[in-house]
Amino acid sequence: MDVYKITGENRLQGTIKVSGAKNSAVALIPASILANSPVTIGGIPEISDAWTLKALLEEIGGEVTFVDGKMVIDPTQMVDLPLPNGNVKKLRASYYLMGAMLGRFKKAVIGLPGGCFLGPRPIDQHIKGFEALGAKITNEHGAIYLRAEELIGAKIYLDIASVGATINIMLAAVLAKGRTVIENAAKEPEIIDVATLLTNMGAKIKGAGTSVIRIDGVEELHGTEHTIIPDRIEAATFMVMAAAVGDGITIDNVIPLHLEAIIAKLREMGVKIEVGEESIFVPKTDLSTLQAVDVKTLVYPGFPTDIQQPLSVLMTQASGSSKVTDTIYTARFKHIDELRRMNANARVEGNTAMITGPSKLEGSTVTATDLRAGAALVLAGLLAEGETEIQEIYHIERGYSALIEKLRDLGADIRRETTMASTVDTQE
Repeated sequence: MDVYKITGENRLQGTIKVSGAKNSAVALIPASILANSPVTIGGIPEISDAWTLKALLEEIGGEVTFVDGKMVIDPTQMVDLPLPNGNVKKLRASYYLMGAMLGRFKKAVIGLPGGCFLGPRPIDQHIKGFEALGAKITNEHGAIYLRAEELIGAKIYLDIASVGATINIMLAAVLAKGRTVIENAAKEPEIIDVATLLTNMGAKIKGAGTSVIRIDGVEELHGTEHTIIPDRIEAATFMVMAAAVGDGITIDNVIPLHLEAIIAKLREMGVKIEVGEESIFVPKTDLSTLQAVDVKTLVYPGFPTDIQQPLSVLMTQASGSSKVTDTIYTARFKHIDELRRMNANARVEGNTAMITGPSKLEGSTVTATDLRAGAALVLAGLLAEGETEIQEIYHIERGYSALIEKLRDLGADIRRETTMASTVDTQE
């Protein structure tokens, strides 16, 4: 079993570069299926999700190279092979293969997707969109079967502003006949990124980044070159880390506009932040002046659910009681039990976590239950006295590229080790 071992209380300093956006990459790679010639995507993070998607495209006949963050995908020989299990189960975003394969082949068989367990994350809105475009969808033996004679543009109202459903319907609609209108569409920057790639491939899309997206179907899409946007969640994770253990850290390759909710909340806590054009500098923070805050997660441009877990670590150092209410994923508080092992004063009531500080965190053996919980535990380990061992790190490596190297360059004492598998006692 591979684990991270962190010796805490080292101050970090220097510049850390943000990788391309995970949540863009996992949609841009499947989008390449829709082209009739090679697609080149630059800036893809070297994360396990990207390698899994590469393998899935190769399974259906794609030729794919992935070197130094650049993925070149030749989709010309792809066929509509069923993908009932195997790699599909490794990541939730494999559902984008549904929209892309339905758009290109008018049929697909995709196993129910995997990924982090964060409570109910139904794909009913995706299915509703596909059905509106004319597809027949059945669930047979744990796989989703999608079939359409042809896809015809439709007006689709999303009951919730789901990023996944918005992107998936876009993928299916770009080659459909006529106009598709997605109402109550999600507005996340990753949606604009996918729309930009599709537009460069010849799609006709208006309104990405607003609540109404209009798509006029085209006959075919061609290959193109595209560079992914920076990962705003990784950038925000590093900002929280800089506030907690930094002696002056520059976070490079960011789009500050994407980080406004996080910048505002950190400033409310008492963190100083200097915003440049494509970088953010966080000077040394005096933890004794940190103030407790209340956070409520919302869809973009609100405070991202992905950052409440790392931020909760900083809250353990603030004076007073902080409150985190997660309106997006109710099961996103598994890190609280792990932080309590490290001496945090925290509890969960329903969809709210209460964190009272300041607490002196102590090194312990903890488990990353999901991707962002893992990021939170890395931050806690950097802050804590003594050594922290983090288990089940594959969750972290699904979304953070070269994390150990990046942190060591700043002066962190963190290493990856293979240990004999042992179970952590999870009794309270």
